[in-house]
Amino acid sequence: MKTKKVLVIAPHADDESLGCGGTILKHIDIGDEVHWLIVTGMSLDSGFSEEQINIRKDEIAKVGLLYKFKQVHELFLPPASLDCLPKKNIISAISSVIQSVEPELIYTAYRNDAHSDHEVVFDAITASSKTFRYPSIKRILAYETLSETDFGLKPEDGGFKPNVFVDISDFLEQKLNILDHFESEMSHFPFPRSRKAISSLSFVRGVQAGCESAEAFMLLKEIIR
Repeated sequence: MKTKKVLVIAPHADDESLGCGGTILKHIDIGDEVHWLIVTGMSLDSGFSEEQINIRKDEIAKVGLLYKFKQVHELFLPPASLDCLPKKNIISAISSVIQSVEPELIYTAYRNDAHSDHEVVFDAITASSKTFRYPSIKRILAYETLSETDFGLKPEDGGFKPNVFVDISDFLEQKLNILDHFESEMSHFPFPRSRKAISSLSFVRGVQAGCESAEAFMLLKEIIR
């Protein structure tokens, strides 16, 4: 079986695990080369304490090893402020990683999530995935992020309507264990980023896909040759 180069893009560290952690594990299990791109990063300039920065740095290091990513790419752009930056700078930073990795498959956050950073990252990826400039890209999928996708309230948004499902029955527990390493982000139910809430969503998606548990995506682009 031919292996794929996969780029998982997360506006913030933990988005990737919430949205497609089981799918990432499945890719790695079959031998695909998976890269993790984290767009934002904590810094003193963006209002975070040294303790918060060190905790997040440790979380990212642990999670990166647990997934066995080929490489972790960090842009360290300011969280919750991407809409204040020149778009060309964000596009340039993301496109440089895409050019370096040459992924066949990209996973990204849904555009109409409640967090403005997700919208900005989505738009930057749209600009960074034109076929004539980035011919390696054959498929782009948007994932859902609990606490963001489900809280989107834009009137023009028709909602997250998945049309691709990945059976993660064999990887759900491992996904949850990895998420537990994001101690600064996880909490107890009914908090959306909790083991119970994440499991519940995976069971609902599993029902839709005819399996025990699944992750859901919206297919944005696919080139078949």
